[in-house]
Amino acid sequence: MYKRIMVALDQSFMTKRVLETAIELAKSTGARVAICHAIDETVLAQRDVAMMLPNSVGKTEARLRLGAQGFVDQAAETARAAGVETETRIIESEQKHVSDMLIQAAAEWHADLLVVGTHGMRGVERFFVGSVAERLVRKGRRSLLLVRGEDPVD
Repeated sequence: MYKRIMVALDQSFMTKRVLETAIELAKSTGARVAICHAIDETVLAQRDVAMMLPNSVGKTEARLRLGAQGFVDQAAETARAAGVETETRIIESEQKHVSDMLIQAAAEWHADLLVVGTHGMRGVERFFVGSVAERLVRKGRRSLLLVRGEDPVD
């Protein structure tokens, strides 16, 4: 069925659940896994930010990369400990939306399936923030597994 599963992690409350889902699916199908994290540099690339913090943008980008690498390395160790062949990918762009970066990374890695979490935003929050998962559904050409977050108890 699936031979190459890319899992996109974003350091949110969903990370553990999304990773566990991808690992279980990979174990059941014998698939390889690429753990992917997207660094969104669009805010840092804005002219106003660069002018206000001329010496800090490069340092901030370096810190983001270092933190992201540690994060995906830790997730990869979890997958390897479960017996899944795993590699990592850090993707970044100053111009592209996270969804576009993920679509491109999945295509370049020849992923059969992309696994992502959805935070379940609704209403005004979704309108202003947007949804990476929603954009992936609309724009992506690969199979996509959306892992839902837990609904808060009312």
